[in-house]
Amino acid sequence: MTGPRTRTRRRAAPLVRRLHPAPLVRRLVPAPLARRLAAPLVAGALAAGALALPAQPAQAAGSVVEVTGSQGDWQLTVDGSPYQVKGLTWGPAASDAGKYLPDLRSMGVNTIRTWGTDATSKPLLDAAAANDIRVIAGFWLQPGGGPGSGGCVDYVTDDGYKSSMLEEFTRWVDAYKDHPGVLMWNVGNESVLGLQNCYSGDALEAQRAAYTSFVNEVAVRIHAVDPDHPVTSTDAWTGAWPYYKENAPDLDLYAVNAYQDVCGIRSTWAQGGYTKPYIVTETGPPGEWEVPDDANGIPEEPTDQAKAEGYTAAWDCVTGHRGVALGATMFHYGTEYDFGGIWFNLLPAGQKRLSYYAVKRAYGAATEADNTPPVLSAMSVEGDPSRVLAGGELTLSVRATDPDGDPLSYEVLSNSKYLDESNELTPLPATGLGGGRLRVTAPDRPGVWKMYVKATDGKGNVGVESRSVRVVPPDVDGTNAALGAPATASSEQQGGGDCPCTAADAVDGDLTTRWASDWSDPQWLSVDLGARTAFRHVQLVWETSYATEYTVQTSDDGRNWRTVREVTGGDGGVDDLDVSGTGRYVRVHGTQRGTGWGYSLYEFGVYT
Repeated sequence: MTGPRTRTRRRAAPLVRRLHPAPLVRRLVPAPLARRLAAPLVAGALAAGALALPAQPAQAAGSVVEVTGSQGDWQLTVDGSPYQVKGLTWGPAASDAGKYLPDLRSMGVNTIRTWGTDATSKPLLDAAAANDIRVIAGFWLQPGGGPGSGGCVDYVTDDGYKSSMLEEFTRWVDAYKDHPGVLMWNVGNESVLGLQNCYSGDALEAQRAAYTSFVNEVAVRIHAVDPDHPVTSTDAWTGAWPYYKENAPDLDLYAVNAYQDVCGIRSTWAQGGYTKPYIVTETGPPGEWEVPDDANGIPEEPTDQAKAEGYTAAWDCVTGHRGVALGATMFHYGTEYDFGGIWFNLLPAGQKRLSYYAVKRAYGAATEADNTPPVLSAMSVEGDPSRVLAGGELTLSVRATDPDGDPLSYEVLSNSKYLDESNELTPLPATGLGGGRLRVTAPDRPGVWKMYVKATDGKGNVGVESRSVRVVPPDVDGTNAALGAPATASSEQQGGGDCPCTAADAVDGDLTTRWASDWSDPQWLSVDLGARTAFRHVQLVWETSYATEYTVQTSDDGRNWRTVREVTGGDGGVDDLDVSGTGRYVRVHGTQRGTGWGYSLYEFGVYT
């Protein structure tokens, strides 16, 4: 059975320990990609009257699209001709449609899927029609993949929201119903599953029933405005289908997003006794939420070769369910060059990957004359990847070949997703050592990082592989007099995220715990060494929330303080300070925060 999955980012210690309260819910979307965020914004703009209906110049009449056939022997037809959805989800801006849609057509793609439809959709529909491509036009309903994608709605009682969405959706259906670029309408995305982040127990069941009943109401309204295009509704797992079966009889077909579980849809459909066909609206290789963890406790990203195989296998399973599965829009024709873009995009930064050509072959387009990407068949971290010294030398080894014999260029990048939820990839200066070995300076912030090696062939193709490393503070000679000593602070965060985050957590020798202050200046953390003690070194291991300006101070009585070191221009990570001082008490006194949160230290070491 294709079971539910919670698309959460699993954390390995020490990971992000935010000073703001952690979200009460977990997002279900593969956060790395922003392809769905525009739709909720569109709804708000429409409510404010900011988006106007587009002018409708003369164009070819829209087609009649139908689900035809009988139980287990269905097909989609366009103007009476059979139509198998060979699609991709659409990532670029609608204004760039003219640039990218010819490429999609060359891949054998006949369909793209969107998550929102509004005034900005017209250039995309126009360019799609011009390239003989049709659009599964989406309409966004909260909560989508979770409240982070638009917020919770009470579908039992919030008649105002439902009326507003009905009016909005039918407005755009009426605007585009005769457009030759429209294939079908898709109402909502993953909300049956996403509602679990808003409700629980009987309330959750009531909301799921109310949501799918509302989807049916939308379908009825759309059919009244446009009888010539089918209506479907996407969710994140086939466990949503019983709700649609019970409450949404006016849908023409079902739709589901499934990655690792895509090959299980067929048996689930048979066991559920369903009487409608379906399309797969997202699929591909396993997602971040589905793969096992690596040795550093974070999701192990599949290799480029494994991802390409994932698209091939997914399409084989879709086409294997003949007469029921009417096709797929695989994920994702995107150009973002970030954490999520490397995981899923077929052409990050416009560079084509092995997966791009796997999809092209699956959809029956010729690839024999194509110049294809470099193949990275191995990547490793020299030394212990679970103990890489902050700011030290780090050597990566890759084995890469190019099928066309093109010379390869290499780039090393880092990502701190599992420290601070950043999607950004940061290029690192690399020294080539020969034999596929590349030396870089390791990040200086402790925690688990992803390291990427990118190989390009100069012909518009790229191969990318990644490995994780756990960055740890450098060893310090001597005895840490602060370890386990009594500690106090100006303030402590008592809740939210991984807190309480007490002063004692910064002197326990554990890089998975931390002290966190209030969100104001100044703040301080003090340790009682028990007796007047001479020390020569202080090591501060900052969490994401660090100090740009602070002092190290000593005291004999805990009231009168002497400054022994002043720091300006701090940038977080690990601060190793050679400083001489004597006192029973030693404290860090922060005067300028580096973020909008407070101050936070994993460890405060005072070495004799």
